[in-house]
Amino acid sequence: MPTTAPDLAARCGPIELLLVDVDGVLTDGVIALDDHGVETKLFHVRDGSAVSLWRKSGKRAAILSGRWSPAVDRRAAELGIAPVIQGAAEKGPPFRALIRELGLDARQVCYVGDDLPDLPVLSAVGLAACPADAADEVRAIAHFVTTAPGGRGAVREVVETVLKLQGGWNDLVALYLVPA
Repeated sequence: MPTTAPDLAARCGPIELLLVDVDGVLTDGVIALDDHGVETKLFHVRDGSAVSLWRKSGKRAAILSGRWSPAVDRRAAELGIAPVIQGAAEKGPPFRALIRELGLDARQVCYVGDDLPDLPVLSAVGLAACPADAADEVRAIAHFVTTAPGGRGAVREVVETVLKLQGGWNDLVALYLVPA
């Protein structure tokens, strides 16, 4: 059952790290391979914009993915996301190592995941979020379920919600309201 509004605000307060899965979160979950085995991923521009705003607010962003793809490294580099952990079949151990390395408590992490391998991390973090089209088991434990599906603005919705509840969204928007 998704979290109620007052509880959501309390959960968003301490968030300092946005940790996201890739397939089904930053992408729509489709893994497209051409005849030569070259993989293509599609990323939504507003999700990228949200990550940039997140970082502009002074917060950290990282990726934790079960698969490995050079497209993920490239997109992460474009957005300044680091660290990028790929090929993590089991996500619990690298998650624990990551927060230890960053000196964070799990309650300071928002994790956005969409499928069963994400359950251990979603169960451990301060704010568990998922796209609207996540697996039933993921939606059942998420504190926040977006209205957008994966790869179609779900990360933007999470970032906007957290920053609004932390009181920083309007300051970021104001940066764009300067007349040309």
